[in-house]
Amino acid sequence: MKEMRRPTPEELLSQLKSQPDKGEGTLKIFFGYAAGVGKTYAMLEAAHRAKKQGVDVVVGYVEPHTRPETMKLLADLEVLPTRSVEYKGMKLSEFDLDGALARRPQLILVDELAHTNAACSRHVKRYQDIKELLRYGIDVYTTVNVQHIESLNDIVASITGVTVAERVPDDVFDRAELIEVIDIEPDDLIERIESGKVYKNERAKKALDSFFTKKNLGALREIALRRTADKQNRAALAEGGAVNAGEHVITCISAAPSNAKVIRTAARLAEAFHSRFTALYVETGGRSGGGDNGRRLQMNIKLAEDLGAQIVTAYGDDIAEQIAQYAKQSGATKVVLGRTNHKNGLFGRKKSLIDRLTETAPELDVYIIPDRQPPYRAKKRYGAVGVNLSWRDTARAALIFAAATLLSLAFFRAGFQNINTISFYMLAVLFTSIWTHGHIYGVALSFASVAAFNFLFIEPLYSFTMYDPAYPAILAVMLCASLLTSSLTTRIKRQAELASGNAYMTEVLLETSQLLNKSEGFAATAEVTERQLRKLLDRPVFIYGETPQGTLALISPAELPEAEKIYQSEEEMGVAEWVRTNNHRAGATTDTLPGAKCLYMAVRGDGGGSVLAVAAVAARSLPPLSALEKNLIRAMLDECGVALEKAMLYDRWVSKKA
Repeated sequence: MKEMRRPTPEELLSQLKSQPDKGEGTLKIFFGYAAGVGKTYAMLEAAHRAKKQGVDVVVGYVEPHTRPETMKLLADLEVLPTRSVEYKGMKLSEFDLDGALARRPQLILVDELAHTNAACSRHVKRYQDIKELLRYGIDVYTTVNVQHIESLNDIVASITGVTVAERVPDDVFDRAELIEVIDIEPDDLIERIESGKVYKNERAKKALDSFFTKKNLGALREIALRRTADKQNRAALAEGGAVNAGEHVITCISAAPSNAKVIRTAARLAEAFHSRFTALYVETGGRSGGGDNGRRLQMNIKLAEDLGAQIVTAYGDDIAEQIAQYAKQSGATKVVLGRTNHKNGLFGRKKSLIDRLTETAPELDVYIIPDRQPPYRAKKRYGAVGVNLSWRDTARAALIFAAATLLSLAFFRAGFQNINTISFYMLAVLFTSIWTHGHIYGVALSFASVAAFNFLFIEPLYSFTMYDPAYPAILAVMLCASLLTSSLTTRIKRQAELASGNAYMTEVLLETSQLLNKSEGFAATAEVTERQLRKLLDRPVFIYGETPQGTLALISPAELPEAEKIYQSEEEMGVAEWVRTNNHRAGATTDTLPGAKCLYMAVRGDGGGSVLAVAAVAARSLPPLSALEKNLIRAMLDECGVALEKAMLYDRWVSKKA
């Protein structure tokens, strides 16, 4: 057993330079409905059969069970040393990915597909280790139980009452060329547990009283068999290129605690109908990138991506209207939503999203997922949305209020009625809402205007008392009108900002397309892409390309500002090299080398095959990239890949001509 150690950049670069000898490896999953059915035993038996046929077989990692039959099968197989890591005062053994890549066998056994790796590992999850092994042409045998499949998590939890934390995306399970279901009767499994072959006595008794009941095991067995049949059916449809073009399932992404369950249900529905699957996020103009709400939102977006959804962002205050518009434009036929479980407002319960959606889009099939979570209301981040104080806005509001008061006094002394002074204060609230940021100034000026009107223009003057009983009603109407004006003006301003942002992004994309078409040469094309991405994202962006010596080097920008040199190090270069070699994104905000300062993405050609360049987007210690921004980055990098292919042909033509 070796001590856990992160490989140095030199070791990582040296390892990555050795390309796979063949295409991708074959993945075989030994699939069970519960622990103890014999997955690991069956995997080891299969390894022995392969070894007898002359296959170079090694054991990368097998869960250290105390079952004698299983341990006996390990005796005649080559077992790679594991890596030891300290965690909360305990020594844990982890699969040594770098050792396996250095050994490069034909077939490797890696138990427990859903396992979460130690914090210092290259990948967060073991299934990502297996993906890398497959990219290097190594065949892999692994094991997993049905409760670890992402889309089935809620179903299993509802049956057993146990929510599994370690889960595997469905696409990992579905990409396996071979699935071997290890199936035994529930009665036989219970007998094995009672005899102590699966767990020790105390743990066995506890398991039989909770998870391993005959009813639970029967239901899990049925789910496992059905999921395997669905996988084979989808594989057959994929070979025939059959996609149900008439169906399109959409769901909404939010920060609600129950949204993950809704997304999984929508994914299962899309699989059942063999249809397109879209996750729609409606941006209402507020900032949702911080706090628990922001973290949950990012987790739900990632979950939808893992389940194969296309992430789409829409803008508007009316969520039902935005869903209906997108469904009409995209041809969606089904929408999956969670049942509204929000707390009632001050004036009672308003019409729910589902009710408004069925009125707005009656042709949509609406599937409602019950929410058993406690009543939930998203926390408003007043510091980010409502209260946004600045000296400039405060000065503007004060000047507007002073001007309205002076004009009102002038008209009052000239003999005009009080209705004119009310109009000046209404205009003051309107202009304040337009020329300042947030609700706070418009609301504050509404109250200040009512107070000033009472103090300066209602008898007795220069006091807050009043004689006429009609004046309180006038003041109440004035306050309501001022608050309504402020609210409507702020909403219109927010919609204008959103529209302006969309127009700017569209302009940048069009400008990028034009500039890429005009660029000549690889370096010029990379420079255009880097410059336009910086313009779009307002953060550092770098483009890496291959040098004539076959190494990776920074192409654009040619000279780095002093503040951006922190993004250039041997560690960061190692991540970029890994992305070029593995043709897969890595770095910050991902589960591969997450300690990097940048998000690294491959720039591929028109065919989507080989990596032509690597783009790095600064991400650590910066606001998270939105789903729309990620989609725009992918679109620009795809266009850049096509332009780079043309640039490479141009460079070859120039070199031959010279």
